[in-house]
Amino acid sequence: MQEFSLIETYFAQSSTGTNQSNVVLGIGDDAAILDVPPNQQLLVSTDTLVSGVHFFSDVAPGDLAYKALAVNLSDMAAMGATPAWVSLALTMPKMPPKWVSQFAHSFMQTCKEYGVELIGGDTTSGPLSVTITIHGLRPHEKVIRRGGAQVDDGIYVSGTLGDAAAGLNILRANNENEQDGLDATHRFLIQRLLKPTPRVLLGEQLGGVATSCLDLSDGLAGDIKHILRASSVGAQIEVDALPQSSAVLKYTTKQQAHEYALTGGDDYELCFTVSDANAQKLEQIAKNCGVSITKVGFITEPEKGLSFVSNRQPYTVPQSGYEHEF
Repeated sequence: MQEFSLIETYFAQSSTGTNQSNVVLGIGDDAAILDVPPNQQLLVSTDTLVSGVHFFSDVAPGDLAYKALAVNLSDMAAMGATPAWVSLALTMPKMPPKWVSQFAHSFMQTCKEYGVELIGGDTTSGPLSVTITIHGLRPHEKVIRRGGAQVDDGIYVSGTLGDAAAGLNILRANNENEQDGLDATHRFLIQRLLKPTPRVLLGEQLGGVATSCLDLSDGLAGDIKHILRASSVGAQIEVDALPQSSAVLKYTTKQQAHEYALTGGDDYELCFTVSDANAQKLEQIAKNCGVSITKVGFITEPEKGLSFVSNRQPYTVPQSGYEHEF
């Protein structure tokens, strides 16, 4: 199928219509035209997922489409923004129509679920990769940055940590995406890897409450350093406080589960800091969002750096979070 036919067949007619009042011109021209509402800031983020680096080559197209969009939605959540529009650049070798159809269906369903409009992009031939640029909106005073943490702020995380890393380990041990014959625990952990939950509603409600925030893509031990550098502070993490699912604790030892949480990555939960004065608000926010929130440490003076403790004893993290090498 030719490029323009592919776009027309699978994407151009699939507009969700969610944000049409702000989309002056979407798919079909050289660029989209958008109206940014007054007193709102526009937030923009881009992520690329590459076959063999970020996902297995035989990943199901629906799972790939979902995760590609979910990790971008998570970036918006980390800054307290409401996702509005996305563009999609899809590079792929010659694929059967069924593959493209399943990818497009999953992508557009996820757009609809999170109230996002597809406004354009590109398709080209080559090794499989997906690049998404997402745009979000937020009132000026509600944007959350990495650089606002203060000494004595509590450090909190949403959900549970380490499930995705365990799921990846299971897939590697079972011929990549082969799930036949696996029990419910294994399948749950794999789904946590393939279908992370972007905490969009939580991010929106943390605006004006959290002093800093980011999403956990590369493991808590590595990602928390971004907040510390941006805020010029230190931190202490209580390893035994890390929230972990019954599935990951059933799958492996407590020590290994801790390591998955600290260094495994791909959780896409939010890590954020909150002052003691606002700590009580978190219980109501958690109820509003239907997600658990756990305190895992506190911010310290910068000279103390980053430390980890377990049972009041120093804890050594076996490795840092994931980083690409160039």
